[in-house]
Amino acid sequence: MCNRNELLRLAITKCRAVFLLVSSLFVAEWTFAQSTNPESPFVVVLGIAQDGGFPQAGCQRECCRLIVTHPGLASGPTCLALIDPVSRQRWMLECTPDFPAQLARLNELFPVHDSPGIDGFLLTHAHIGHYAGLVHLGREVMGTNGIPVYAMPRMQTFLRDNGPWSQLVSLKNIELRELQGGQTISLNERLKVTPIVVPHRDEFSETVGFEISGPNRSMFFLPDIDKWERWETAIETVVQRVDCAYLDATFFDNSELPGRDMSEIPHPFIVETMKRFQSMDAAERNKIRFIHLNHSNPALVPGSDAVRQIRSAGMNIAGLNERFEL
Repeated sequence: MCNRNELLRLAITKCRAVFLLVSSLFVAEWTFAQSTNPESPFVVVLGIAQDGGFPQAGCQRECCRLIVTHPGLASGPTCLALIDPVSRQRWMLECTPDFPAQLARLNELFPVHDSPGIDGFLLTHAHIGHYAGLVHLGREVMGTNGIPVYAMPRMQTFLRDNGPWSQLVSLKNIELRELQGGQTISLNERLKVTPIVVPHRDEFSETVGFEISGPNRSMFFLPDIDKWERWETAIETVVQRVDCAYLDATFFDNSELPGRDMSEIPHPFIVETMKRFQSMDAAERNKIRFIHLNHSNPALVPGSDAVRQIRSAGMNIAGLNERFEL
C-alpha cells in the first residue's frame, strides 16, 4: 500500500502527463493564434458555424441539446474580421445575423474609438448567413453613414432593388462598391483583396471566395461552394499559392441529415476534402482550416471521431478568436 506522499507523487505525475497530452493536441492551434509582430495586419475568427449558427433554431437533436451542458461550443455564423493595427482599420468578411454579438466580440479583441468602427463589409453571396446582419445598419438600429459594402454585380443589384436592403442604399446607411471576379482591389496600402467566383446555389447573386494579401502572407476564405469537381479551378492550386485557407466544411459526410437529399445541398464533405489532399505535403495540408460547419457536423464537438480524423489527416478546424497574421 502506498503512503500519502507516494499517492501525492503519483497524482502529480498523472496530472503532468495529462497536461502534456492536452498541450500536444492543441500546440498547433496555440502557435497559430500567437502574434509575432504587433504591426502585422491579421484576420480573426468571429464565427465558424453555417448560416443558422450553432445551436440552430428549432433543432431538438442531440447535436444542439449539447449546448445546454457545453455552452462554450456555441457559435454564430461564419465571419472573419480583417484588421490593420497600424491604420486602426477593421473590415468584416460577411455581415451575419449574429452581427451584434460578433461586433461586440470584435470590440473586445481589437477596440477602436469610433462607432461602429467598421471600414467595410466584404460579402461572398446572398444566402442569409452572409448578409442578413446588414439590417442592423439601418435607421431602426445603428443608423450608420456610408459604410462601404463590397459586393459582386448581382449581389449589388439584389441589395439595391429589394427591401429592406434598398432602404439602406437610399438612406446612404451603406455605400455599395462593386467587385469583379479576378480583379484585385486595395483596401489600403497594405491589404489587397481578390474575389474569386465559385459555383454555388446562386438564386440571388454570384458566390465568391476572397484571396487576401498582406505585407508578408496571404489567405483564402471560401465558406460556400458546390462540390470541388464543379469548379473549373483545382482547389489544390489555390491552397498552394496562399499561406492559410479557410474552406467550406458544412458537412462532415453523407450521413448527417437522414431523409434529406444531400444532392440539393452539394457542399464538399470534409471527408472528400481530406481525400483530395491526402497525397499533398504535410505543410500544404496544415494550411487548411475548416469553417462554416452545419449544426449537425460532428467536427463541432471536441474529441469526436470526426475531429480525430481531421487532425490525423494533418488539417485543422477554425476556432473562435483565432488569428492569422498577414
